[in-house]
Amino acid sequence: MKEYQTITEISGPLVYAEVDEAIGYDEIVEIETAQGETLRGQVLESSDGVVAIQVFEGTSGIDQNASVRFLGETMKMPVTEDLLGRVLDGSGRPIDDGPEIVPEERQDIVGAAINPYSREYPEEFIETGVSAIDGMNTLVRGQKLPIFSSSGQPHSELAMQIARQASVPEEEEGDDDEEGSEFAVIFGAMGITQEEANEFMEDFERTGALERSVVFMNLADDPAVERTVTPRMVLTTAEYLAFEKDYHVLVILTDMTNYCEALREIGAAREEVPGRRGYPGYMYTDLAQLYERAGRIQGRDGSVTQIPILTMPGDDDTHPIPDLTGYITEGQIYVDPDLNSQGLQPPINVLPSLSRLMDDGIGEGLTREDHADVKDQMFAAYAEGEDLRDLVNIVGREALSELDNKYLDFADAFESEFVDQGFDQNRDIEETLEIGWDLLSMLPKDALNRIDEEFIEEYYREDDSEREVVEAAD
Repeated sequence: MKEYQTITEISGPLVYAEVDEAIGYDEIVEIETAQGETLRGQVLESSDGVVAIQVFEGTSGIDQNASVRFLGETMKMPVTEDLLGRVLDGSGRPIDDGPEIVPEERQDIVGAAINPYSREYPEEFIETGVSAIDGMNTLVRGQKLPIFSSSGQPHSELAMQIARQASVPEEEEGDDDEEGSEFAVIFGAMGITQEEANEFMEDFERTGALERSVVFMNLADDPAVERTVTPRMVLTTAEYLAFEKDYHVLVILTDMTNYCEALREIGAAREEVPGRRGYPGYMYTDLAQLYERAGRIQGRDGSVTQIPILTMPGDDDTHPIPDLTGYITEGQIYVDPDLNSQGLQPPINVLPSLSRLMDDGIGEGLTREDHADVKDQMFAAYAEGEDLRDLVNIVGREALSELDNKYLDFADAFESEFVDQGFDQNRDIEETLEIGWDLLSMLPKDALNRIDEEFIEEYYREDDSEREVVEAAD
């Protein structure tokens, strides 16, 4: 292993050194400072006898007397089933005062893309316990479904709720003796504040969710370079548990905006030509490399499902980060500032939200046979109610027909009873659909034009509508 003392330049998180041999891209580097401290880095660029190294711990303390060692291998994540219940920093080192991790193997963090031929189509329901997701924008095993939020919204609380409550329903029904896949959550936090980190950890420990979780914490004051490694560490761990240990793994990544800001910062330090709004031109490719690591593989029992969370700068979904994420992923869940200001928890706006794989993950044998019809009818009725709210502001409720007034009442009730459930309430899919029928029974039967007749006969609540007629007569 050669050692060099040839550092020529230090620029932000980057160190440039002269070399006299071919150095591989992404190769891991150890830099020993004059004070005896050893820092880790990674080769970003290698050309004409000069390499650019990004240093994970930051470049303070490095000068031209520091020595550089190239280890001849790419960055690897030590993986083992014993990672469950542990808390690690952004580059995979334990920070929970627990015992040393003895890895079963060390896997390359870049990971191999899943061969499209070997991919299995995602079509099994994951229950998050959140009605606005389970009922209206269902998450399917192997899917990537981002949450679009904005600064100041309670997306962290929603992330914690999903991490705490998410489960695979049919696995729970099997006997304990049966060989079934277990469920695990891998939580990757990037660029969050110490206060947010404390809240996450308190919640994980208080609810016992930590036992089936692996938590990676990259804080706001940690180096930006480490932030680019964190999601790859998370996904390497997820792939190991899913495809070698048969776990169904839910990966929650928050906040992808901080990750992209780190890419921009490193791009600026490398003096790259910027793309849209100063972000690197390769950001689409970079995000796709992360998001496409979700999925299922034929012949393997496990799966990797992703919920990336991103805060849209200026609440603008045409911003490059949500825009590119929307291209790559299979839908999005919108956290809405207006619903949040009304006090709804979680403030999910179901109308612009979408789960593109939902139709394959619901129905008989998966959720319930009436699920798709109930969802379609509720979407239609809520959208109608939303349109009428604008009209009421102009003409007043008295000018509307009796049916229009029912749609307005439905929209109010949909928000207050279906969407607003609190961050601590866990609803199974049966409860979610029953609430849906309670709400749809506010409308007359002949208005339910998206639901099969037999479902109306079985689930429609005659009593509710009759009671409302009596009340109206009084």
